[in-house]
Amino acid sequence: MTEHPSAPLAGLRVLDLSTMIAAPLAATTLGDYGADVVKVEMPGTGDFVRRFGVQKDGQGLYWKALSRGKHSVSLDLRSEAGKEIIRQWIPQFDVLVENFRPGTLERWGLAPADLRDLNPRLIVLRVTAYGQEGPYRDQPGFGTLAEALAGLASVSGFEDRPPLLPAYPLADVMAGNLGATSVLAAVNRRHATGTGDTIDLAIYEAALKLVEVNILEYQQLGSEHGRTGNRYGPAAPRGSYQCRDGQWIALSGSTQPMAEHVLRTIGGDQLVADPRFLSNSDRVRHVHDLDDLIAAWCAERERDDALAELTAGGCAVGPLETVATMMDNPQVSHRGSIATVEDPDLGPIQMTGIYPSFQDATTAIGRPGPAHVGADTDLVLARDLGLDMEQLAALRSAGVTDGPDTAPGDPQDAL
Repeated sequence: MTEHPSAPLAGLRVLDLSTMIAAPLAATTLGDYGADVVKVEMPGTGDFVRRFGVQKDGQGLYWKALSRGKHSVSLDLRSEAGKEIIRQWIPQFDVLVENFRPGTLERWGLAPADLRDLNPRLIVLRVTAYGQEGPYRDQPGFGTLAEALAGLASVSGFEDRPPLLPAYPLADVMAGNLGATSVLAAVNRRHATGTGDTIDLAIYEAALKLVEVNILEYQQLGSEHGRTGNRYGPAAPRGSYQCRDGQWIALSGSTQPMAEHVLRTIGGDQLVADPRFLSNSDRVRHVHDLDDLIAAWCAERERDDALAELTAGGCAVGPLETVATMMDNPQVSHRGSIATVEDPDLGPIQMTGIYPSFQDATTAIGRPGPAHVGADTDLVLARDLGLDMEQLAALRSAGVTDGPDTAPGDPQDAL
């Protein structure tokens, strides 16, 4: 976990007080780009995501990826000793990430304004479902509720079925990436002003970016899109189609030339000249007829053959993979999009790589999330605050921290 001097964010230090997905992902993304990230967890329980989702041998699999590259320090922020450690520690950090309910840090005497008095260059990223202000501010919330509030679920799924909530943390991931972007914007501003900032990120607002075109349409035309399944209302053809071998392809003809390539490939010039499909508006009006023709054409071919013919015809088409088949896809394999990382608990594990790739800067995936809460407590607090064995033992005895009952050792071991 030693820092790479040529990493894009080498030298940036991040204190991650957050739990679950959105805010921790923002810190993880900064860590992927070379920031030194220290994750503070409650003694004993740790981050809830440790027990979230699929487990193997008592290890949360998502935890391993989401907390990669972070040092785990256990610290009870409700205790006076824990708060005092944060106050002493905060001048060493550039960024603090938190996702407590609004008012929690203030109640603990750790308000962003107070922390920025101790470190005027500090950037505080606050991530909540609904934001720091407004009638919903005090309500508990997760990405699921953000997706619902933003209108995302109402336009997802098929028209004869209920609104569809994503089966993955879509709003959380959107918010995590937006949070990292906002921190980098604040870092750039700090170069000019010398001062940090406090960032208020609502997860539902990150989800709103996904339905922006729907917002514009409703405001300007008063019309709302219903659920259209795999179709994309403004353009046709677009969808998923099953081939003879049971495998699926995805196809998009969102521009006139691309649509004509599809029509010519499956039906020749005669189909290109069909009055039902001459323009995009024509194709949208007759989308059921067009989908039926494409589906019938695909059903007569193995997927590899359908992909080859459509690709040769200049169409925008690709395999609709499952997670299992995606792992072996030649494009994914060639770019190393899925990385294999050695984990001390589970052995080799696979997770997403660091995106995008940099030509000159160096990036590397850090150690997967450690199995034990506070795995690096002694090493990091000894390195950063100069605490000795006796002081560390006293903190553990008082329940302020927990972690390995060992001597601090070489601080470099924590990197």
